Amino acid sequence: MEKQSHISLAKVNKSYQEGDKERTVLDDLELTVNKGEMIVLLGRSGSGKSTMLNLISGIDRPDSGEINIGGTDLAKLNEKERTLFRRKNIGFVFQSFNLISTLTAEENVLLPLKLKGIEDESLLESAGNFLNDVGLGDRGDSYPDRLSGGEQQRVAIARALAHEPMLILADEPTGNLDYETGKKILEILNKLVRDNGRTIILATHDRDICEIADRVVELQGGKLHDVTEFEGA
Repeated sequence: MEKQSHISLAKVNKSYQEGDKERTVLDDLELTVNKGEMIVLLGRSGSGKSTMLNLISGIDRPDSGEINIGGTDLAKLNEKERTLFRRKNIGFVFQSFNLISTLTAEENVLLPLKLKGIEDESLLESAGNFLNDVGLGDRGDSYPDRLSGGEQQRVAIARALAHEPMLILADEPTGNLDYETGKKILEILNKLVRDNGRTIILATHDRDICEIADRVVELQGGKLHDVTEFEGA
């Protein structure tokens, strides 16, 4: 089956003003991602990984260039249009979990569907089943402060997948976890993303994560470079 180009970044530039100097973060950046592909994005702290994810998600806009996600050029949308697009099409897994403390685990998972205006009970039940998939089916009534870091990240994975987005963005998803917990989280994330046929871009500085990727790219000097060899775990 021929792979479908799903995401493309073309000549993407982004700079920030720091005092009286302009700092270039992304310099004519190019990337193409196929549907269902898992991309690991390597880069040192400050290399621009988070900036790149912010542009792909439409949180920010490039200074120039095209960011095409499933046929939509986010660079041409206004802020409201990008917000609506993100809400419908993109799921997030953050280093700091970003769960809402006043919502239960189940309510956190269902939130993306509520924001899309979905009230269909069957769809809500289906989304809620993702808690079972991450091994927390019995913790749906628990609030985040009653969950361990690994459990919170599992809820975040369930939330990211619940509304069936076309793209998952994961920013250092194991950064706040110990090695063994982080390894388990990656196994769960990898399995669920594969099982549900989602496309994912996972940003990290940890080269051990590369072993689960279809492709590895590294951000250096504002440009992406394919990584053909790396030291796996």
